[in-house]
Amino acid sequence: MSATKKLKTENGHIDNGGLWELDEETLNSGAVGFTASQLFIKNPACVAYTYDDVIMMPGHINFGLNEVDISTNLTKKIALKAPFVSSPMDTVTEHNMAISMALQGGIGIIHSNFTIEEQAAQVRKVKRYKNGFITDPICLSPDNTVRDVMELKAKHGYSGIPITNNGEMGGKLVGIVSNRDITFIDDSSMKLQEIMTPRDKLAVAKEGVELIEANEILKETKKGKLPVVNDDDELVALIARTDLLKNIEFSEASKDPVTKQLLVGAAIGTRPEDRDRAAALVEAGVDVIVVDSSQGDSLYQIDIVKHLKESHKKLQVIAGNVVTPSQALRLIQAGADGLRVGMGIGSICTTQEVCAVGRAQASAVFHVAKFAR
Repeated sequence: MSATKKLKTENGHIDNGGLWELDEETLNSGAVGFTASQLFIKNPACVAYTYDDVIMMPGHINFGLNEVDISTNLTKKIALKAPFVSSPMDTVTEHNMAISMALQGGIGIIHSNFTIEEQAAQVRKVKRYKNGFITDPICLSPDNTVRDVMELKAKHGYSGIPITNNGEMGGKLVGIVSNRDITFIDDSSMKLQEIMTPRDKLAVAKEGVELIEANEILKETKKGKLPVVNDDDELVALIARTDLLKNIEFSEASKDPVTKQLLVGAAIGTRPEDRDRAAALVEAGVDVIVVDSSQGDSLYQIDIVKHLKESHKKLQVIAGNVVTPSQALRLIQAGADGLRVGMGIGSICTTQEVCAVGRAQASAVFHVAKFAR
């Protein structure tokens, strides 16, 4: 049989000028690939597939790049412009990674290998972030010395350092030290209060200033750094000319539609003390909590998911990990807003080898997603 057939017109005649189409025998033979259902459901060999076992077949392109939409839902109420989530591992996601992920349209999940207070502080740093603003600059006090500035310059590559009364972010701004203040100083033990540019000679911006306005202030004053202070003259941020020049707008950034703050998630476990951790994270402004467990279908996880949904009505909760519809069912019934799929498939995960439990990831994602929808 021919692999192609001509299209017929309404009166039954062959349209020699029309398009040809593949016949059913060719389509069903696998010559142009298989559908997901054929691959994962009509599977008499009972084979599970990893991502490496599956490849996409090319198709006809009848659209432009500007028509491609890769946005997706992370949970019932959180949508992302880019389908990327950074893992809650202590070698992967802390506040800097979470900020970068959110700016690019994804989201970062802060790991839980912190004390409760430290993890909540990480979340606050993401929520406080404002593009072009340094919200956790290194500060020194008037009693620090020139040697301290030189050490920071050697370590970080810059010397424009705000001076606060207590040497910490949030203290009252009393001055600033720049490279030109220390260039010709021979006595490295000299205290900064003797050489710093004092507060009354500084150009500052008020909290809430927009980047465009800050840029104009820097242009007018010809300064390299612009401190941002609140009504009590406490330092809340710092704007650097170099950062401002390379600053770009991230139109796809993941933001809360009301507050315009970046979205961020955090991980917790299923221990009793994780209820206190969750409360602290919610207070810090976390948008979604991931209950991090290699086996999500447990009494402990079901209990904590129910607790989170009852205690924090607006909080989105992702539960897991699961690899089967039956596991997913119990977590959905408990109130989960999203599911984390996978067991033993990480590059350093040994669950499948040590416990002989798990599932190939492509099959796990297909079956869980198909059921959960």
